[in-house]
Amino acid sequence: MKKEFTLSYEEYASAQELSEADAALLAKAREVTKDAYAPYSHFRVGAAARLVNGEVITGTNQENAAFPAGICAERTLLSVAATLYPGVSIDTLAISYHNENGISDRPISPCGICRQSLQEFEQRTGRPMRVVLGGETGKVIVLAGSGLLLPFAFTSDELK
Repeated sequence: MKKEFTLSYEEYASAQELSEADAALLAKAREVTKDAYAPYSHFRVGAAARLVNGEVITGTNQENAAFPAGICAERTLLSVAATLYPGVSIDTLAISYHNENGISDRPISPCGICRQSLQEFEQRTGRPMRVVLGGETGKVIVLAGSGLLLPFAFTSDELK
């Protein structure tokens, strides 16, 4: 039996077309890229999230000479959320980047490990998180939930 998976998302020409709340969150993600520790890749990633309680938290990628022992911005942010606000869901997550060696004018998507981590955070808090993806300039993509980034995800259900 053939089945089909369809991905639906919103695309905007620039951050100026976003709602005020989403634009502010993406601006925060862009801003925190300066705090990333990326001396090897020179690819600074920033993430900012608005929790359901209204708090805004951030995370950045943190590289290490013992590559690949670093941690991505998305997982840094999830660690902050789980530590400072245990059990609190993320309403919206924005991810941006600054490529010191090239352009930063289009959305990037989380790596596979981060997709898995985002999906599991959604599962354990019981609520999808909206995801806003954008570079320093250019178009912006908005997804209704991070689970859309990882169809056929391996979840804790498989371990039961």
